[in-house]
Amino acid sequence: MNDKDLMRAALAVAQQASASGDVPVGAVIVNSSGEIVATGHNERELNIDPTAHAEIVAIRKAAQALGQWRLEDHTIVVTLEPCPMCAGAIAQSRISTLVFGAWDEKGGAVGSVWDVIRDPRALNKLEVRGGVLEEECSAMLKEFIQGVRKKD
Repeated sequence: MNDKDLMRAALAVAQQASASGDVPVGAVIVNSSGEIVATGHNERELNIDPTAHAEIVAIRKAAQALGQWRLEDHTIVVTLEPCPMCAGAIAQSRISTLVFGAWDEKGGAVGSVWDVIRDPRALNKLEVRGGVLEEECSAMLKEFIQGVRKKD
């Protein structure tokens, strides 16, 4: 699968978050053969857990499925630019490649506000590709936010 196909899979996972009132962000982790080994969506509201971002959920599931925390030679595809916590977790898990959709101009940590992953002092270097299906990813988030504002 290519980046766009994988992002479409992440968008499908993101839709599941809305059922619990969570912001629709989705993530998929694939191995070097392109097989999806884990998925995750935001579960902060569902689990009353501030760390339950899509990336963290997917990383935890992948580590459990593989029986190891090192996710070398794996790619994470996420619909929104990771925050500092998630960028750190991606680096710590040794994931090789990060692909994301929408930029997060308020809290992104892969180029928008900070660049945790590509900081020259970072120990783990990984490839980053941003803006994949950016319009679709942004539209899903905007639709959710507009729905929340209508309720308030």
